[in-house]
Amino acid sequence: MLRRKTTAPDPTMSPVTLHGRRLLLRPLTVHDFEQWREVRRRCHDWLTRWEPQRIPGQPDTVEERQAFAARCSVRMREIQLGTGYGFGIFVEGVFAGEVNINSIHRGAHQSAYVGYWIDEALAGRGYMPEAVVAVLRFSFEQLDLHRVQISIIPRNSASRRVAEKLGLRDEGVAVRYLEINGVWEDHIRYAITREEWDVRRDELLTAWLL
Repeated sequence: MLRRKTTAPDPTMSPVTLHGRRLLLRPLTVHDFEQWREVRRRCHDWLTRWEPQRIPGQPDTVEERQAFAARCSVRMREIQLGTGYGFGIFVEGVFAGEVNINSIHRGAHQSAYVGYWIDEALAGRGYMPEAVVAVLRFSFEQLDLHRVQISIIPRNSASRRVAEKLGLRDEGVAVRYLEINGVWEDHIRYAITREEWDVRRDELLTAWLL
């Protein structure tokens, strides 16, 4: 059993690389820009309906290499501070999407939020549940978090299937929870705690990682 920690992880542990059965997860760098741009352009309609709108005048990380580099730097700084961990998903060395651990709270909370997206061409192949299980293992066994939450718009059936395949607990609907694409949207809150992970760990790892 891991000893409980109440402080942020040692920043020397970054950058972090995680491995799935078929996937590699690592922080994005400026060298990933061309692959990032290709996927985000091609999947624009598939993705942006579930995301916050870009603020007018804000640099465009899809079209501007410098803006993408700044985004990577911010993500790396979050890793160094222990406040968040952003991972690019790579399938056979090719960029395929992202899974992120956001808003890590220490102290009495020991919690975080996970968000994810994948290339439309690769959806439905089990890559995202695999990536999420890798991130859950990292969250509970290395970051020593107690709770992880995933919030999903009810009509986003593709994202909901990921949480449901993993058997994450449905905690109900948070009304007008986040502003998405210019609209305050309800979200279903899925969650898993450390106690649940300890019970289900072998099942999830065998199904998705081992």
